[in-house]
Amino acid sequence: MSDSVTFSDLATAAYCPRQLYYRRRDDDRGLPESVERTQALAHEYPTLVEASDTALAGLVVPKPAEYRARLGAVMTRWPALVAPAETDVLLTGKDCRGMVAKVLSDPLAPTLVSPGNPPEQGVWEPQKVRAVAAAKALAWREEESVSRAYVEYPRHGVVREVTVSTRAKAAYRRVLRTVRRMDGPPSRLGDDAKCGACEYRTECGVRTRTLASLL
Repeated sequence: MSDSVTFSDLATAAYCPRQLYYRRRDDDRGLPESVERTQALAHEYPTLVEASDTALAGLVVPKPAEYRARLGAVMTRWPALVAPAETDVLLTGKDCRGMVAKVLSDPLAPTLVSPGNPPEQGVWEPQKVRAVAAAKALAWREEESVSRAYVEYPRHGVVREVTVSTRAKAAYRRVLRTVRRMDGPPSRLGDDAKCGACEYRTECGVRTRTLASLL
């Protein structure tokens, strides 16, 4: 579909539409090797939960004992994550398309893998938008309702469920409209936390406030 939007574009726009503009201009589509390795961990839970401290060193964030406990709890609560119906699936829906790490069959749900750190509760907003997009694409493919998606943080042994609620769908539709209407650089965001970490900060020209200016 010519107007189909990718999951990654939606997630980037949910973080900052202007960042998406720069990434599209630079055709930034590749994944660093470190990210690919982290994503691969989501397919190795049975091995990881039995791994030695030495084997886990450098792969995971918590101490090995805590990591094994977390991962064991994940495998007990969501055994389908260990033996999903499909892995590394390209989903194409009515409005968007993209890769998901796994498709679970009972209940029907897609999973996404994050190489980053989980928030204290729930998932980050860009991940929520991406998860809803994946759920809607899966629902389109299967021609049945999909009410949830999962975001896995394999380096932390954490999995978070995303409910495809009315509020979550509204956020998804808002970002989808933003991406479809984009025909030039959007306004600067001016968010200190987001802009300070953005690789396009200098090029964008946004000014982040110093501590002195806030006092």
